[in-house]
Amino acid sequence: MEDSVEVILQDNRSRFSHHSPDKPILTAASGALLMSFYGLWSIFALPGFRKVPINLKVPYLPSSGAQTQNVMRLLQGRTGSLADLGSGDGRLVFAASSLGFQCTGFEINSILTGYARIKARWMGIPTTTARFVNEDFWKTNLSGYKNVTVFLAPGVMEVLGRKLEEELGDDARVIACRFPFPDWAATASEGQGLDQSWAYDMANVRQPSTEAPQISNL
Repeated sequence: MEDSVEVILQDNRSRFSHHSPDKPILTAASGALLMSFYGLWSIFALPGFRKVPINLKVPYLPSSGAQTQNVMRLLQGRTGSLADLGSGDGRLVFAASSLGFQCTGFEINSILTGYARIKARWMGIPTTTARFVNEDFWKTNLSGYKNVTVFLAPGVMEVLGRKLEEELGDDARVIACRFPFPDWAATASEGQGLDQSWAYDMANVRQPSTEAPQISNL
């Protein structure tokens, strides 16, 4: 009887010894995965965040292919200079420059700015057509731009709207991706859901609310 009990105890210890190493391995793997996510966030989202007041901070979120196409449709018939506020990896700037716009991408993340510049050189795009500046657009006067594209968080859109109303001319057009300006009447829109974009002509934005134009789907 004692022998059989000893065999059972040895068998249980053997099972425990086989399974227990899994827990440290699983813990280590989970920790490594979390550190990897943090590392990626640190590379692409953290640089530049300290330069901006906390209420104006916006995380990096690239626009989708559908969003980019919607923005290009809303730019049809337009020409001249274009500012992309928070240009990220430069995809909107590259698309707009292919339509003949003279584009400037504003991005406070130096890693993303460097990546976009390298990609522009690799694509053979001159800086006169597409340039990327590691600057805070909140501190930049945008009065020289006739077209402005933005893909920012909803919490900053009202503040940004006031800045653009002060600086842009009546002939300027602003295009917002995913999150519209809360107090502006859109001239046109493209797409639906998360890919929707809105176009705002500053001359119409400055009209009294009773004269606001109807939104048209291009």
